[in-house]
Amino acid sequence: MSTLYKVIVTGPFNSGKTAFIGAISDIAVVTTERKITTEDRGIKAETTVAMDYGRVELDGKILHLNGTPGQARFDFMWEILAREMNGFIVLVDSTDPVSFPDAADLIRLFSGFHAVPYLVAATKTDLPGAVSLAELRRRINPGDVTVMPCVATQKTSVRQVLLQIIDLIDRRRGG
Repeated sequence: MSTLYKVIVTGPFNSGKTAFIGAISDIAVVTTERKITTEDRGIKAETTVAMDYGRVELDGKILHLNGTPGQARFDFMWEILAREMNGFIVLVDSTDPVSFPDAADLIRLFSGFHAVPYLVAATKTDLPGAVSLAELRRRINPGDVTVMPCVATQKTSVRQVLLQIIDLIDRRRGG
């Protein structure tokens, strides 16, 4: 029998959550993307309003990936999605320092829902203007937590992040 994991993928607006799940999911991603009607529409055309859902099997382990909406106006979904989570990943756009305080707030919020392992994945590290992992860590101050690079559109990069969160969850479970 496969081990099941519920992993929340969260992060500020436009950090790459939908792309992250889409890059690796074995099934068609269930998404609730809608046209943006706020001032953010100049950044991208659509945003997640409820959740993204994907599923992937890695090394015989089945991960249910639940992506949260990034805009605070949809924050009512965050606690609902966090129910029964085994761990969470906070995606942070390393080219958008303005979003770093939001990422820090999400770490505090999701850590408060349940004491589960988590890590920070710095997205867009392949783009000009990306801050270093050390600078990102300093700016969001996640404590003694893994901070790793991730290109959310590359399956191999996403896989490395997921293998790391599985390892953290398994160590917590004692397995």
